[in-house]
Amino acid sequence: MKVDDTPLANETPIRGTRGSKRILLSWIAGAFLGAVVTVVLVAALVMAATGIGLFGPLGILRGGLTKINVGQPTVVRQIQQLQRLETVSYTVDKIISGEHDNPYLPKFLVGDRLLLMVHGEVVGGINLAGLQPGDVQVEGRKVSIHLPAAEVFSTRIDNTKTKVYSRDTGLFTSPDPNLESEVREEAERQLQQDALQDGILKNAGDNARSTISGMLKGFGFTDVDFR
Repeated sequence: MKVDDTPLANETPIRGTRGSKRILLSWIAGAFLGAVVTVVLVAALVMAATGIGLFGPLGILRGGLTKINVGQPTVVRQIQQLQRLETVSYTVDKIISGEHDNPYLPKFLVGDRLLLMVHGEVVGGINLAGLQPGDVQVEGRKVSIHLPAAEVFSTRIDNTKTKVYSRDTGLFTSPDPNLESEVREEAERQLQQDALQDGILKNAGDNARSTISGMLKGFGFTDVDFR
């Protein structure tokens, strides 16, 4: 018996369709690969032209710096811009006394005594505006700095929190209007003296070095030395 294997008119050539799909997928994959290669080549050319380097973007994403280009003049200028760097503040509460008396008459007759409850603030720091180029030396990732001496910037009495604690005057004496001003001046002097005895200058210098060191390490320096 003879079998007729001629395909019918309505049959679909399955093998031909699968071959066309393979060709289409191969073409798409080749086009995608070509696009990726093109992008990589263009990126490499841009990096080479700008000097970023192949791993520059990765370093930026990691938060690291791949190159240090901070010279001595830049370091001097950045430190000078800190100007009067206030690094420590002392708040002091103290009772200060002052009096006027007469060497010939007793105090209960002509004396004038004042007790002042003082609230004050003493601020210390370093004035960096006068930093000279010779005070800074830069060698690669190391920077050496000679800082000015720490100093007391201000001693201030807070008038809103400073009160007259007591006032005693003699039977034949009226309050001296200048006594309170004199006591306030003495209070400022004592507040500053107390702050100095507590080491305000040392603390001001230590805090200034810590602040400057952090700033310079942010620029990429790994070794900051103070002399």
